[in-house]
Amino acid sequence: MIAIEDLAVVYQRAQQKHTALKNVSLTVPRGTVCAVIGPSGCGKSTLLKVTAGLIRDYSGQVRINGGEVSPQNLRIGFMPQNYGLLPWQTVADNIRLACRIKDGWTAEKTVKMQALCQKLGIEDLLGRYPQELSGGQQQRVSLARVFLLEPDILLMDEPFSALDAITREEMQDVFRDLWEEAGITTILVTHYVEEALYLGQQIVLMSAHPGTVAEVMVNKWQGSRAWKSSPEFFAKSQELKEKIKTMGARTL
Repeated sequence: MIAIEDLAVVYQRAQQKHTALKNVSLTVPRGTVCAVIGPSGCGKSTLLKVTAGLIRDYSGQVRINGGEVSPQNLRIGFMPQNYGLLPWQTVADNIRLACRIKDGWTAEKTVKMQALCQKLGIEDLLGRYPQELSGGQQQRVSLARVFLLEPDILLMDEPFSALDAITREEMQDVFRDLWEEAGITTILVTHYVEEALYLGQQIVLMSAHPGTVAEVMVNKWQGSRAWKSSPEFFAKSQELKEKIKTMGARTL
């Protein structure tokens, strides 16, 4: 479980202070995908970085499974928008990287990696380098790396936004299938309302200036293809887009 209480983050810029987050309180239940949406500048990425332990200068409280945020003691999977693959390492080495850093490599991990790569359809790409892959293939490699780690929590910062529309929808299905099997507590930041509605059991709408939680919604239709193609899905996406537009932002 991720529990955030009265979180505030202030950046010092030249001679001015900028409040990125203020009074943010949020609970993400264990095994839930929480999709975070909102206008640009509302602090979505800052929220992820605090939860990942990358930003330590904040007020308030952030706890994961009852304890403090500690990258040393926790297994935190982080997927950035640019996939985070090292261009000088092969696909196989990129997939192994997080596990090697956290635990060292084992024969058991070799077996798990083989099964995961087969499931993702990338078993024939292991000797290639990231620049030799398409965007969708790179995303599959990135997913293989974080799911092989078997993290306590998974943090995803607009992971599918750089993909074309067809590949993005395909990767949403790939992620959903992996997540349903692993059940990892996940925060997914996205600027695509439809993506939030399809993948998020919990949807958090943030407002800007400063960033704070405006609304938390429970989405009982998460993962349903029937829901995704229904008039109700379209109506809900339009409703959320209008809410974001009233905050003075443009969304897709």
